Amino acid sequence: MSSTSSPATFDIAIEGMTCASCVRRVEKAIAATPGVVQAAVNLATERAQVAFEGPVNLPPVLAAIAKAGYGAHVIEEDHAEDLERTARKAEIATLRRDLVLAALLTIPVFLVEMGGHLIPALHHSIQMNLGQWNWYAQFVLISLVLFGPGLRFFVKGIPALLRGAPDMNALVSLGAGAAWLFSVVATFLPSALPEGTAYVYFEAAGVIVTLILLGRYLEARAKGETSEAIRKLAGLQAKTALRLRDGSETEVPIAELQPGDIVRVRPGEKIAVDGEIVEGSSFVDESMISGEAIPVTKGIGAEVIGGTINKTGSFSFRATKVGSQTLLAQIIRMVEAAQGAKLPIQALVDKVTAWFVPAVIAIATLTFIAWLLLGPSPALTFALVNAVAVLIIACPCAMGLATPTSIMVATGRAAELGVLFRRGDALQSLRDIEIVAFDKTGTLTQGEPAVTDIETAPGFSENEVLALLASVEARSEHPLATAIVKAARERSLDIPRPPLSRRSRGAAPPPSSMAGRSRSARPAGWWSRASMPGFSLPGRKPSANRPKHHFSPPSTAGSPR
Repeated sequence: MSSTSSPATFDIAIEGMTCASCVRRVEKAIAATPGVVQAAVNLATERAQVAFEGPVNLPPVLAAIAKAGYGAHVIEEDHAEDLERTARKAEIATLRRDLVLAALLTIPVFLVEMGGHLIPALHHSIQMNLGQWNWYAQFVLISLVLFGPGLRFFVKGIPALLRGAPDMNALVSLGAGAAWLFSVVATFLPSALPEGTAYVYFEAAGVIVTLILLGRYLEARAKGETSEAIRKLAGLQAKTALRLRDGSETEVPIAELQPGDIVRVRPGEKIAVDGEIVEGSSFVDESMISGEAIPVTKGIGAEVIGGTINKTGSFSFRATKVGSQTLLAQIIRMVEAAQGAKLPIQALVDKVTAWFVPAVIAIATLTFIAWLLLGPSPALTFALVNAVAVLIIACPCAMGLATPTSIMVATGRAAELGVLFRRGDALQSLRDIEIVAFDKTGTLTQGEPAVTDIETAPGFSENEVLALLASVEARSEHPLATAIVKAARERSLDIPRPPLSRRSRGAAPPPSSMAGRSRSARPAGWWSRASMPGFSLPGRKPSANRPKHHFSPPSTAGSPR
């Protein structure tokens, strides 16, 4: 008799991926490792999810990723969020510094070269006053760009090229390096070039590196903002919980909670994990899950969801789902999966980008051969010049970044606005939607009750009635009572504090929360009673014709009617 178990799954952080071809290369390297049954690499979160069948052996997987030219380490869930945030901030800060430095060094060269083409007088003035020193200065400035901020492209691109797996870094290093090398020859050894071809392209090399750095910086910022949206979802979780054990209450981190633990929740606190109420009752704000702003009544046996907010009473519940099993944790995983999902259009992009860099190198090689065989003398020099031109023109590889970055930014922005995509392909299917159905509450409306109109009986003013109602509801935490009090305060009304009133059968209690039932008070000599829908005063039958609010002026007999 054999038993089967689901494959063990681990998350691995990947460093150094820049485009879809990198994702494909890492996936192939992981999938080729013995014991791995599935590998899914997420460019947006820079993670790989690896499934093993049989014994788990992570070192060979990490070694395969390193051999492919990328960094990797196993993610420790307890510190993954803090480490990711720190690494992201460091990456953005480094890219910002390098981008500013590259731009400051490149802009003078660009203005001199392009300005000379646009304004002949400027070109003539530069040649007359600077002469060859103009090219020497450009050489110094652009060399600082290439071997300073741009060094990262050569460090990663050249080894990838030598491994026979060229990526975007290889293309950048080839294009910028070829432009710089040709310009160096034109500056210091112009006699080696055909007559009339000794021109410098230092500005091209500098602009290539600066623009690619700009793209990397914007991409890193977009990833950071998207990750922040997921962190905001994670921030809905409580950090600690009040656990009841052996008759005592202890505040513990939610990571220490286990299924079956009894947790106490006080008014205004977040519910730590999913569970079932075993003692007490309250109103719970579940708007983060349902979108409904009206708090839900919860009593013994009712289910509560981690991350929702207890509004009024105190209660205890038994934890049923903790950690990654809670509903909020599942929502976070769903958003992360949607961010890294491959849309149908991505399949086409992957095919193109997988062949893009080799195709560019092949076209440059064919150009070199064609000019070498068919070009004028000196054929070798013309062949080199034109092959370099192909590399420079084809350098930017935006296609591989556009689609995954768009998915990442779109799903992240949607999460910030409360729109969660369960599957990545749902994003692409939006283009075919013609009719949209909205859940009104909290989407097309503010999602909370508010006083919009007041109808009064003859002899009463709106402000007078509203002040009396607010006086009765001032101590209630019911959403409708809160709306009445808020409306009175927005009108800057004086809300009297109702004293105890004598009734024919004894003293009426002061206004207070009575679980949605009726309240009575006698503010400033007036008798008032407010009844919530569906409830009536004790001893009375509800009547459909009876108004919800009753007001009576002071009775000459001294007792309210």
